[in-house]
Amino acid sequence: MNIRKSILIRVYLAFGLMVFGALLVFGKLLHLQYVDGGEWRAMVDSLTIRERVIEAARGNIYSNDGSLLATSVPEYELRFDAMAIPEEESDVFNMKVDSLAERLSAHFKDKSSRQYLNALKEARAKKQRYMLIKRNVSHQDLKVIKTFPLFHTFKEGKKRYSTSLVTVRENKRILPFTNLAARTIGYKNTKGDTVLVGLEGAYGSYIDGKSGSQLMQRIAGGVWVPVNREVEVAPVDGSDIISTLDVNMQDMAQRALEKQLIASDADNGCVILMEVATGEVRAIANFTRDSEGVFREKFNYAIAQGADPGSTFKLASYLALLDDGKVDTSSTVDIGNGTYKVPSHTIKDSHAPKKSVLTVKEGFEESSNVAIAKLINTHYGSNPAKYTAKLHQFGLGKPLGLQIPGEATPWVKTPDSKTWSKLSLVQMAYGYELRLTPLQTLTLYNAVANDGKMVAPLFVKEIRHLGNTVQRFEAKVINGQIASKEAISKAQKMLEGVMLEGTGKRLRSPLYSSAGKTGTAQMNDGARGYGARRYQSSFAGYFPAENPKYSMIVVIRNPRKGYYGGAIAGPVFKELADMVYANDLSLHGTLANRKVNVAGAKAPSTLQGSKEASLKVYQALDLNPTNLNALIQHKDTAAKGVPFVEVQIKEGVVPNVAGMGLTDAIYAMENAGFKTKVAGKGRVVSQSLAAGAKMKMGSSVELLLN
Repeated sequence: MNIRKSILIRVYLAFGLMVFGALLVFGKLLHLQYVDGGEWRAMVDSLTIRERVIEAARGNIYSNDGSLLATSVPEYELRFDAMAIPEEESDVFNMKVDSLAERLSAHFKDKSSRQYLNALKEARAKKQRYMLIKRNVSHQDLKVIKTFPLFHTFKEGKKRYSTSLVTVRENKRILPFTNLAARTIGYKNTKGDTVLVGLEGAYGSYIDGKSGSQLMQRIAGGVWVPVNREVEVAPVDGSDIISTLDVNMQDMAQRALEKQLIASDADNGCVILMEVATGEVRAIANFTRDSEGVFREKFNYAIAQGADPGSTFKLASYLALLDDGKVDTSSTVDIGNGTYKVPSHTIKDSHAPKKSVLTVKEGFEESSNVAIAKLINTHYGSNPAKYTAKLHQFGLGKPLGLQIPGEATPWVKTPDSKTWSKLSLVQMAYGYELRLTPLQTLTLYNAVANDGKMVAPLFVKEIRHLGNTVQRFEAKVINGQIASKEAISKAQKMLEGVMLEGTGKRLRSPLYSSAGKTGTAQMNDGARGYGARRYQSSFAGYFPAENPKYSMIVVIRNPRKGYYGGAIAGPVFKELADMVYANDLSLHGTLANRKVNVAGAKAPSTLQGSKEASLKVYQALDLNPTNLNALIQHKDTAAKGVPFVEVQIKEGVVPNVAGMGLTDAIYAMENAGFKTKVAGKGRVVSQSLAAGAKMKMGSSVELLLN
């Protein structure tokens, strides 16, 4: 009996434990379902559903003349939804998939139509909804591909089928002019640490636009596909930036700089061209020689390279003397044999002087280190703080506050600086023991050209969105008058004197006036100091001298074939100034002011050509075309105007090209339908087919030039 009772008790206990365990499990299930369920469902969704960011098309960057400097072009990833046509209607799929494979093969030319067909059918068999077809497809290609079978909505009978094509858009940034002002245009790198360079970086908040979003779902195989074909939140495209750069001037600047860097075997260099009144930077080029010996835009020396400016800084020293009334341009300074001893140092001129006593103007024109060091030491030696305060008054001690990042902080020391020594005053006088970037130096020269008004360099004129102006930028005045008008006027005359009588006279042009200053400085080579004999050659100035429109600085570092500023940097200044002058008609004055007295002289005769085109030229030159229906050449027409004849071109009728230049002759013949063969140089003197003859289209005609 006791055994039986014991067994029953054990059974009841086991049953109770089972019931209790079941209740615990049931309770846990209830807790998971109703208490923790939301959290677990969210976790599952996070693993199978996510939001894909759709980048907005970044705004364009334009040059001052309307050329496109940077733009975004869409590129697409093409995917195939093999189940867009329901499984039960496979006959519709099979009817069109062969044609689709043929079209894909013919368009991309990367696989045979058989390979494409097998891949498409395999995707159908596996019920794939996101099979990759091609990456990096252009918008133009996409428009064609959307016409392929199954890749557009279509009807069969009364039923309408949606497209099997799934596209994923990405935006690719391109520079239409490739390396033209590439460093100034810049870039924005957000991979890892964000790097902002140039206009792209500085104006990213405008250019980037606002990203959109689309829900994506993970399917078998770990592939993410859109939940809906349509974008949930559409992106907002970025705003456009209108820069101050001029494409033609930029191209001229880069070509002139690169040519001289190669000729002088230099390490790197930069050139900046700026409009005087507005501070708008028209061109800025920076080149570094890479390991292959090729010059590329790798670093923006113009705004980020602080260094001893050397003799171009003498303008600031002389301006301080003039503004403080210490000297006049006719004051004299005794430079002896071109050496000047100061405590523990001897200052030397690069060339033996032609005479021992120079006027202040002559000392500047000849770029005498002794002259300026002696003048500064004489007049400020007892109070050097007054000299350094004047430099800071000019605006040389503060950053310019540029619109693009990366400006190096200028360093113009004072007697309170820890590194101030007995040599500091005389060394600073001719451009040592201080740091300025080329653009900071140019801003001083630009202020002198601007009659004392210092403006900050400008890189961006306007921000536009959908064609509407969002923000406009005007010249920012740093200092309305850096020095007295009298001092500025005298400094201008001294700068002109450099080009007429001084170290820059080989650079002057017979067509326009200019003003400027050469500069040569030894480069500090770190621990080796100045002992390595490495030089920085520079030239800063403006043109035309009497009514300045452009200012410019050229800096070339470590040239191995010469090093004087006039010989190394000067040629870049002259070449670019010459090209700008030739292309900017506003510098030439009005035609009325430049008319030549042609009484008794022969007016130019005109070759045959387009009446409409020639009339435009006549009107621009204020000439009177005469005899429009007959050719009169080499005749005194001073009183009668310029002879001209209109050439009539008819297909199949041989035109008369006698007297024409080669380009016009070929144009006339080919538009009439004839093939040309040419012999000789100059003007057309004879043609093998008679003018006015009707000939078969495509006939050959020989032209003899002399």
